[in-house]
Amino acid sequence: MKFNDFVCADSIKVDLAASDKEGVICELVDCLIDSGHIEAPERDNIVQAIMKREELGSTGIGRRSAVPHTKHPSVRRPMGTVGISRSGVEFQSLDGESVQLFFLLISPPDRPGDHLRALEYISKQLDKDTFRRFLSQCQTASDVQQLLEEADNNLLPA
Repeated sequence: MKFNDFVCADSIKVDLAASDKEGVICELVDCLIDSGHIEAPERDNIVQAIMKREELGSTGIGRRSAVPHTKHPSVRRPMGTVGISRSGVEFQSLDGESVQLFFLLISPPDRPGDHLRALEYISKQLDKDTFRRFLSQCQTASDVQQLLEEADNNLLPA
């Protein structure tokens, strides 16, 4: 599984305005709605599902990164987006740091293997200092998309 398999490039947002956890999740879900990947009537249901997952434990994985995610029957395949907060958002992260880099993932309930593979791939990339540094420096959605392609093709320096 690679970013190209699930990130909806037309929904990437490099200037998140939200200042809290639920706000960021709403904003990223709205990006998927605005780009036509999720139906608008599903918005509140999806946001609630992600927030319910957050109650189990924060998806703020540390190193200023978070991967909010859920499984939801309104999607037919894993889909996600990327958001960058310049100021950082309190996300109850494992290391206590505010979060700047967000990968939101929504997968169908009947494809748990794909969901886990996507989460594993995101985590693997976010574990790399170079990837996080380059991502935090992206100024446009096109910059992010290019970085994701470079990561998919193993073109980033170690």
